[in-house]
Amino acid sequence: METKKSRKSNFITVSIIALVGIILIFSSFYTYWNSAPAEQTCASCHEISSRVTSLSHSAHREVSCKECHGTALSNGLHSLKEKAMMVIGHLKGKKPDEVRMNEEQYLAVMESCARCHTSEYAKWKSGGHSANYSHIFLDEKHNSVEQLNYDCLRCHGMFYENSIDELVDNKSTKGPWNLMDKKKATQPTMPCSACHSIHVDGEIAQIPDYANPSEIFYNRDGKTPEVSFYVRSEKIHVPVDLLSKPNITHEGKNIMVSDDPMMRNCVQCHAPNTFHVSATSDDRTPRGVHEGLSCMACHEPHSNDAKNSCIKCHPSISNCNLDVTTMNTTYANTDSPNNIHWVSCTDCHTDGSKKSVFAQNCICTEQNNPDTQ
Repeated sequence: METKKSRKSNFITVSIIALVGIILIFSSFYTYWNSAPAEQTCASCHEISSRVTSLSHSAHREVSCKECHGTALSNGLHSLKEKAMMVIGHLKGKKPDEVRMNEEQYLAVMESCARCHTSEYAKWKSGGHSANYSHIFLDEKHNSVEQLNYDCLRCHGMFYENSIDELVDNKSTKGPWNLMDKKKATQPTMPCSACHSIHVDGEIAQIPDYANPSEIFYNRDGKTPEVSFYVRSEKIHVPVDLLSKPNITHEGKNIMVSDDPMMRNCVQCHAPNTFHVSATSDDRTPRGVHEGLSCMACHEPHSNDAKNSCIKCHPSISNCNLDVTTMNTTYANTDSPNNIHWVSCTDCHTDGSKKSVFAQNCICTEQNNPDTQ
């Protein structure tokens, strides 16, 4: 006759065997899922298959999905719950036409970007595009002049899922202003994904043909920029080579705009007014002595630093016999009336006389400027 003690012992034994079995089954499935090709795992769900296909044509084709998106256990219970809800939704028939990440997930992916692209991430962190929600939406100087509105989120908060009404408690030009969700304060408004999609078409960098030196530099095939602009209203990334070249006017005439497709990305946010007039709204399209230049000719990628921009093109002494870095422009002095983006010769040489103009408008001395002597 089975005793109470033996029944308890049998129950414990069976429980241990069942637990070990569950662990083995789960471990085997988890190991398979993380080692099998994406076509047999992620792409097996039709909602994800298009993303896997696009990844196979990108420069990240050799990077596995989990390297960027993590696994069900990457972030403990949080990611386990998130993935479980996706499976439950799938089984219930809630199958979206296209799977899209929310802002929290985009920011999580950005941490994955930083692991590989450490230099680019550090430069982005040091530049203006790393501004967070507090920097942008609690700026008293800006908010008192321009009223907060929906269009702010087109560039500053592309992945924010709600409206401006749910972001800031006051949209008038009279403060104070406060973020309704305090967690947003330190979150970046322009993360990596604002200009980059890891699924965009692109080629893996190749070692050049050292047997043909000319192929390394002069005759090397051009590489399509792997940059894209995220359109908040459509929730899609548009590659820069598919963006329209901007048409900018000054005094009723079209100005020359660079053919650099990267500049088309810049002008999406740094855009002129409805009539495309140069220097209106946030437009910084070069004109004057810099007409035709691309933004990237002066600004470093990711950091947007333009500190060394002059030396890239100019000798130390210009045609005016002056160091261009000390001329009376916003490059040398932010309070200068001569904006470096559209400064022209006539801004200083108003009457054709170098002597009078140099003395009045240029940051120089008679000792280093022979024309004023």
